[in-house]
Amino acid sequence: MSETETTDTEDAAPDGFAILTAKLKSVPESPGVYRMLSESGDVLYVGKARNLKNRVTSYTRARGLSMRIARMVQMTRELEIITTHTEVEALLLEANLIKRLKPRFNIILRDDKSFPYIEVNRDHDYPMLVKHRGAREKDRDYYGPFASATAVNHTLTALQRAFPLRSCSDNDFATRTRPCLQYQIKRCVAPCVGYVSQPDYLELVDQARDFLSGRSQDVRDELGRKMQAASDALEFEDAAMYRNRLWAMAQIQQKQGVNVEGLDEADVMAASTAGGQTCVQVFFYRAGQNYGNRAYYPSHTKDDEIGDVLGAFIGQFYDNRTAPKQLLLSHEVPSQDLIAEALSVRANHKVAVLTPQRGAKKELVDQAVRNAEEALGRKQAEGAAQAKLLKGVAEAFGLDAPPQRIEVYDNSHIQGTNAVGGMIVAGPEGFRKAAYRKFNIKDTELTPGDDFAMMREVLTRRFKRLKKDSAEKPDDWPDLIVIDGGKGQLGIVEEVFRELEVEGVGLVSIAKGPDRNAGREDFYLPGKPPFSLPERDPVLYYLQRLRDEAHRFAIGTHRAKRSKAIGQSPLDEIDGVGPRRKKALLMNFGSAKGVARAGLADLEQVDGISSAMAQQIYDHFNTGET
Repeated sequence: MSETETTDTEDAAPDGFAILTAKLKSVPESPGVYRMLSESGDVLYVGKARNLKNRVTSYTRARGLSMRIARMVQMTRELEIITTHTEVEALLLEANLIKRLKPRFNIILRDDKSFPYIEVNRDHDYPMLVKHRGAREKDRDYYGPFASATAVNHTLTALQRAFPLRSCSDNDFATRTRPCLQYQIKRCVAPCVGYVSQPDYLELVDQARDFLSGRSQDVRDELGRKMQAASDALEFEDAAMYRNRLWAMAQIQQKQGVNVEGLDEADVMAASTAGGQTCVQVFFYRAGQNYGNRAYYPSHTKDDEIGDVLGAFIGQFYDNRTAPKQLLLSHEVPSQDLIAEALSVRANHKVAVLTPQRGAKKELVDQAVRNAEEALGRKQAEGAAQAKLLKGVAEAFGLDAPPQRIEVYDNSHIQGTNAVGGMIVAGPEGFRKAAYRKFNIKDTELTPGDDFAMMREVLTRRFKRLKKDSAEKPDDWPDLIVIDGGKGQLGIVEEVFRELEVEGVGLVSIAKGPDRNAGREDFYLPGKPPFSLPERDPVLYYLQRLRDEAHRFAIGTHRAKRSKAIGQSPLDEIDGVGPRRKKALLMNFGSAKGVARAGLADLEQVDGISSAMAQQIYDHFNTGET
């Protein structure tokens, strides 16, 4: 639908300005959050205000609004209000709602992956350093965040040289009878076989904690003294070991050290904008070390100011994260003091939000700005190349315009077991991994290994759901469907489209060439003979990448499902048998098969198994009842 058609439709509907004016009578003069809703109930915009009545009143005066905001108000059919005690509470709630609802007219942080940390467990006699991502536990210490898993892995590898702690699982640790390779290459002191006492091992753990907490100089001084003492006692092998540990620590600090006075814990956020796009680079500094950086590209309109984009980004970025003691920004943001107060409330410690104008901190911010500019330039260059490829795809397959959303489908199974279908999505911005979908094949009457039937089920489920949600999610409709297969797979999809009355979607099937050689693929289109593309055509390479990504995703999903199935036990199917009872049963009978063969009296003798539970377990294996 064109913009003119949209405007005509909206003009025919009740006027949004009149609706907001009528709502003013019931809007309180307190802090809070407001939501503007469209006729279909979709949230158009989420905002916060110190005085809700004044803010809503400002939307009723069309003359002072930008074209974008005026259009938003015109589309508004309902206003929802949530009052809060303070403006700080309103700011925190606003950020949470924007992240959850992703309103059309808000600035939105789309990439919201969690960050990895280094974890030190305190619930084991011999703790270890491991990578951790996700919820935290009380009996663990966490150091980070790191910008990526790669940054954590590099740091852990270097830490093993400086602090030779175990890296094996608790099960390996408990069952090992001789040292592993890590001990041979001097990356572990082999506590599993008693080569080091527990107090000496815990001293190593404390040194690692001190190093990760920023007290590295204390650790270096202590190791230096021990190295000198070992040298004076002519214990040159021990002296060399301390020397190597000092060298490993120096290597870590050379790569990560920043040596900025007063910068113990800080995030540096720098924004760069060009061509209506913005890149925000975030650098993480903890304990005087650089834990890496990551680039973000918030979604916003071309007329949004860079300060507004950065301010909205901050609120959403820290919605489910703890802010550090300092936040260094490249640009002043609206309500900067209010943001600092809100972050402090959430973090339970004072957070200073600063825009450095000179000195070492300004140099760090300038470095982050340069990274943001370069990252944005690369992304826009890649976008131009991507646009050229999509134009080539449209020409190759006779589409009216370059596709904005391409969906690629593939199936994976082993002799029909653990069958899954995978869908990947690509467009002008590249692969859209948040839109990937997996389909567990549900048809119990399906012949194992029947790829045609699996493809029919996947496409039927996908487009039935799409037609049902088309009014709410029009952007989810693909312009082009790509199937990994030949003429047979194409025919199956054509049948599904006819049954569901799907129209206006391009369809192509890719068949591997002779001897499955890449570069000699045949392409099948409805009603046309198969054809090939030149071997060195960039469009061919692009389509191969799409197919390979779909294959990778489908196989990965299948392997995950298969691994989960392997790890399952028949005991998991019994209601009331949790991890503790399951462990007790396996300890008594050795295996699930042993439990299945056990008599009722034997089951009743197991700790934690009542008579009623024993009867339930017995019935499960002997009568099929649960």
